[in-house]
Amino acid sequence: MNDDGYFDERVAAVYDDDAEMFDPKIVDPIVDFLINLTGDGKALEFGIGTGRIALPLARLGVAVHGIEISKAMIAKLETKSGSTDIGVTIGDFATTLIDESFSVVYLVFNTIMNLTMQSAQVACFRNAAVHLEPGGCFVIEVMVPRLQQLPCGERFVTYDLNDNHWGIDEYDVATQGLRSHHLRIVNGNAERFSAPFRYVWPAELDLMAQLAGMTLKERSGGWKGEPFTNTSTGHVSVWSKSRG
Repeated sequence: MNDDGYFDERVAAVYDDDAEMFDPKIVDPIVDFLINLTGDGKALEFGIGTGRIALPLARLGVAVHGIEISKAMIAKLETKSGSTDIGVTIGDFATTLIDESFSVVYLVFNTIMNLTMQSAQVACFRNAAVHLEPGGCFVIEVMVPRLQQLPCGERFVTYDLNDNHWGIDEYDVATQGLRSHHLRIVNGNAERFSAPFRYVWPAELDLMAQLAGMTLKERSGGWKGEPFTNTSTGHVSVWSKSRG
């Protein structure tokens, strides 16, 4: 791993090639949700990446700032129209401080799991709380661990299998460790990418929020307000900072 974490120039170069991830059907509900929550305030994105969410938010008039550890991802963001309207700070979003307050801090697309230690995830919640105005909200989108799909005694779950991408998650249930393996076909060549994560349960996130002075405001199974149930594969959770 280099200074860009696991999102170096090689990853940044093809990150935007995932057409499904950038599909308006996926992006628009996220943007709508965040706009409604932010109101007339400002939004801070932890792990802004190449601007998948921040750019459309900014185009619709939301003042957005981002924290990102990968200079390669930011270099990709800066090539895009509208990027000059977004402030960016290079650093670890679990600890990097900005001298501003925000109505909303958000962390999407499983990025909380990029922090591979529980202590770092706790620090992330505390950092979000530091940047929030009283009554402001911290939003996380994250998967539900696929442990129910693990065959007895096995560690691997295949979650995507098509002509251009194989996605396989490798679990270590003793440490809540998760290594995500990707095999992609890029320009006719097979490229492999693996990265470590730490999976985290909804109740554990609620405790992290409590330690940071926040309480659960709402939890749904998706950005359109789908119910969160035993069969949900992910959730969108919102915690609010105390006004006191």
